[in-house]
Amino acid sequence: MNSMTKRIGPFLFTVRRALSFVWQSSPSLTLGNIVVRILQGLLPLLVLYLTKLLIDAVTEGLKTPTDDSSSTRIITILAGLAGVAAVNAILSVVAGLISKIQAQVVTDHMYAVLQAKSVEVDLEYYENAQYQDTLHHAQGEAPYRPTAILNDVLQLGQNTISLVSMGAILWWLHWGIIPVLIVTAIPYFLVRLQQSNMFYAWERGRIPLERKAWYVNALLTQATAAKEIRLFDLGPRLREWFQDTRSVLRQERISLERRWAFQTLAAQIIGVAGVFGVCGFVAVRTFHGLFTVGDLVICFQAVQRASGFLEGFGQSVSNLYESNLFLTTLDEFLDIKSRLSTSAHPKSFPRPITQGVVFDHVSFQYPHEERVAIRDFTFSIKPGEHVAFVGANGAGKTTLVKLLCRLYDPSEGRIMIDGTDLRDYSITDVRAAVSGIYQDFVKFQLSAKENIALGEKCPDVDDAAVARAAKQAGVHEVIERLPQGYETLLGKLFDGGHELSIGEWQKVALARALLRDSPILILDEPTSAMDAKAEAELFERFHELSRGRTAILISHRLSTVKMADRIFVVDQGQIVEQGTHDSLMRQQGLYASLFITQAQHYQ
Repeated sequence: MNSMTKRIGPFLFTVRRALSFVWQSSPSLTLGNIVVRILQGLLPLLVLYLTKLLIDAVTEGLKTPTDDSSSTRIITILAGLAGVAAVNAILSVVAGLISKIQAQVVTDHMYAVLQAKSVEVDLEYYENAQYQDTLHHAQGEAPYRPTAILNDVLQLGQNTISLVSMGAILWWLHWGIIPVLIVTAIPYFLVRLQQSNMFYAWERGRIPLERKAWYVNALLTQATAAKEIRLFDLGPRLREWFQDTRSVLRQERISLERRWAFQTLAAQIIGVAGVFGVCGFVAVRTFHGLFTVGDLVICFQAVQRASGFLEGFGQSVSNLYESNLFLTTLDEFLDIKSRLSTSAHPKSFPRPITQGVVFDHVSFQYPHEERVAIRDFTFSIKPGEHVAFVGANGAGKTTLVKLLCRLYDPSEGRIMIDGTDLRDYSITDVRAAVSGIYQDFVKFQLSAKENIALGEKCPDVDDAAVARAAKQAGVHEVIERLPQGYETLLGKLFDGGHELSIGEWQKVALARALLRDSPILILDEPTSAMDAKAEAELFERFHELSRGRTAILISHRLSTVKMADRIFVVDQGQIVEQGTHDSLMRQQGLYASLFITQAQHYQ
């Protein structure tokens, strides 16, 4: 009993949650759907009753063929049946229309829910394979499962109403018919529940393999890897990987379907035996005069319909159970909590920053990794100061930027702005104070204006401000030469798009960062795709534009950071040297060694 209670509780919670999604998206459509289903559930009873009256009227009319009242009665009953059929047809069309409209509305609502949660979760979840499995499953199931649950609940209610109606008729004819039909329907019900459990367990266990197939398909069909696939002739190998993966999934699914087909057939044979057993019993009683011909006809129809409703009832319950199982993944996804601490009473973020940024013995280790990314970072940056962090790839330079943006919190130590721990400020305020461009910046397949305007939170950005940011980044003239200027669609993903060079794309991303008037500006490997001349021009411009702002430059090219006020050298997650370019060269340490080595390539 306790085990059953433990299962029913979560089941009802998930169903209630799914129905709440449906109600939130379209209350009027939900009410309309319920009313229509109730009416559809009552119509079979009316049809059977009118059918019985018709059979009895015809039988009576055959005894007295000259009686005009019998003909009138028959015509009236036929008109009633025709009216019921017309109403049923209208209700079927209305129900279908409501269901299709509601499916679209609910699907859009669920996408909105998934997208809102995806944006809300911490960055660390995107670097976790288990989270990616959960997200993949939620995206595949959530858009249509709530609608499926509503339809199953309504179908369950409709079948229940019809079953009660048929049950009343059959009880009136003979009470023993009902338990026979119920007992013979139980195997089908149990088989369906078992199949739902097996399907859920199989699909959940195969999410990683399905994601692998999806990933390989994306490589084959999207532009991201198109050049290398052609250069290295990877198409046949990737296609073989995809086919091998899909073959495993297909064979396992076919095996399950084959087993389910035999189980379903056996259960349906038992159900058919019960129906024909009842029909034989009623026929014998009619032969012996215990039932009228009308009773025989209505009983046959009631038994067949009751059997169909019982099967539909079992199917609705099993579908509901299956949808509930799959929506547990959605619940897991929506119940993900941020691991970033939030202050109950956040302090106001300083504008402007007057004391600067301090890293106080900060260490950080990425979740699910043994290696410590940065260890005991201690330094300070004065307001308006320009600093650079240099070192080999993987030394920990970008990690400190993620911490400063509160994409992660330190494992140890604290980060302060104007003497206050970042965790005591609102996360939104902290991130609004930082603007920048990363090496893996996004090429938004939007117009040039929209690409830059995304730097501001406000959707209505002044055209003059966009143009000013573009000029500061050195990309205004490039945009002006495009076919529609700032309205030109960038990228080749959509028709009419215009592709930029990688350096021009970077300048667009820089303009986006400059548009956001933030006190802290970060450039993370911003010149990796530029030639030496363009790189020099950008940094001269950057140095000018950053006056009055705290600027942080992340680079492994030491030639780009000579003008910084201070340079921090990072090696294996630790700050090993700091100072100006000249002072570091005089120390003849790691920085000087790396600088000389890199300079040799330009001689």
